[in-house]
Amino acid sequence: MSKHVPDTAEANAGLATAREASRRDHLPYDIRHMDDVDWETIRWPGETGKMLFHPRPERPTEPNAGILRLEPGAFHPEHYHGFAQVWYVLKGEFRIGGTLCTPGAMLYHPDPHFEGEFHTDTGGEILIVQYPGPTTGERPIYSGRFDMTERKSVEKERVDL
Repeated sequence: MSKHVPDTAEANAGLATAREASRRDHLPYDIRHMDDVDWETIRWPGETGKMLFHPRPERPTEPNAGILRLEPGAFHPEHYHGFAQVWYVLKGEFRIGGTLCTPGAMLYHPDPHFEGEFHTDTGGEILIVQYPGPTTGERPIYSGRFDMTERKSVEKERVDL
């Protein structure tokens, strides 16, 4: 059963706040609940995700932020990105670039960065946040990566961006 979390407008309805005049252009926070988002196909074998936030024309700097669910045997090859990201292992064990990462491990990927070869025998879940690179300005890509209707073969997937 899905828990409804009010959207920003609902959450702020009826709240009387007196923001400083110089801060009136500051936007409020958004809240999304993972039960209100469907699992989507992601480009690598054995991966699905619930991206609670992602860049859109009206919010181009919004991060890709959500949960990756990985089946036992999920993997991806070494590949490269110009944006930055943080991962936090919630469940399962993952071998990333030869290092075993278990629940509680947090990974920081600066910009630009490469993701080492990745695989899991156990499956699990990872919280990810991808955001525009502070030095490169490159933005994370949502469309065609986190919302695929059909996954391409690994050989046909680009690894250079």
